[in-house]
Amino acid sequence: MDLGFIAIGAALAVGFAALATGYAQGKIGSAGAGAIAEKPELAGRIILLVAIPETMVILGFAVAAMILLILGNKI
Repeated sequence: MDLGFIAIGAALAVGFAALATGYAQGKIGSAGAGAIAEKPELAGRIILLVAIPETMVILGFAVAAMILLILGNKI
């Protein structure tokens, strides 16, 4: 039973991070599309701003890996 709760915690860490990333990228991407339509020279900056929220998923994955490796070994 404890291993099931550990797995659920790891899944929530990745899942919530992925949802937040998708939401942020959607907002930034739509605003960026409008900005590029007005000033095409901003394309490089907008691409960078869209890529920044992806670090949330990477950190969520790192937290999930720590949960599984550290707490999984204690059972």
